[in-house]
Amino acid sequence: MRNISVLVYEEVILSCITGVVDIFTTTNRFLEDCGKESAFNIALVSEHPMSPVVYGHAGVSYQTLDEVNNTDLVIVPAFNGSPDVILEKHKPLLGWIKKMNNAGAEVASLCLGSYLLAETGLLNGKICTSHWMAIEDMKLRYPKVSVLADKVITDQDGIYTSGGAFSSLNLILYLVEKSCGRDISVWASKVFSIDLDRVNQSHFAVFQGQHRHTDEEILKAQLYIEKNYHLPISIEQIAEQTYMSKRNFVRRFKNATQNTPLEYLQRVKVESAKKALEKNAENISSLMYDAGYNDVKTFRKIFKRFTGLTPQDYRNKYCRALNN
Repeated sequence: MRNISVLVYEEVILSCITGVVDIFTTTNRFLEDCGKESAFNIALVSEHPMSPVVYGHAGVSYQTLDEVNNTDLVIVPAFNGSPDVILEKHKPLLGWIKKMNNAGAEVASLCLGSYLLAETGLLNGKICTSHWMAIEDMKLRYPKVSVLADKVITDQDGIYTSGGAFSSLNLILYLVEKSCGRDISVWASKVFSIDLDRVNQSHFAVFQGQHRHTDEEILKAQLYIEKNYHLPISIEQIAEQTYMSKRNFVRRFKNATQNTPLEYLQRVKVESAKKALEKNAENISSLMYDAGYNDVKTFRKIFKRFTGLTPQDYRNKYCRALNN
């Protein structure tokens, strides 16, 4: 039986707790009904004693950090609030996570729980993912971590991370599979109606521009792109807005935004196309021209690179007018 320690703290997102416990306890019941032993021993672990009314389930125990000397897997749920505040307030959690990992425990973060995991240093030199809204901030905060925007699950050296919100339940199913086998995880995915093989979260992301830097000239260039993306503008024309040489402009733009000017232009165009595809069922070629593309093959290739879906598949998924 595997000992699972799910961290609970004041700002935790409750669905991260209930969803995790539901999947593990339901899997235990299924195994018992099949005449097998339960696979998971689940404990909710907090800094201070908590009341069982937090999650009233007979298959769950309640412990404090001091009461847990060893465990097999630590699960770090997401939070509501400012990362700066959470990380400062819950330093004891960070030390405990690292202590358990040093003692041999695996560690998994759900959604924004990646901040807590990264703050411990356990993600240094490793890949991770998180909620799409946190990707750029995490890249800036943790340059030693390879933050992957599109992944739903990462698994490296006993350290697991998951994508945003309810996509983190895919990681729990993945952990069920590692402990109980594919057949059991498939059964659990059907019980909870979760797409077991979802591997990409790119189509959920909304590109909001990368303005969190202090290079005023590059900000001017970004605003120029965001205003004129639908026109046939070149990198040279964009660089002219900053009175820099093209080479110097490209270098500074990449340093400020983590994207080349061309990548940034493409992301702005694709975000415009996504919004148009969500709102109406017009011919895709017309939407493509409005976003500043003239070649269907190029548009399709770039759109899929950033979203993981073709324009047609994206519209089929998100266009209300098409699905009514």
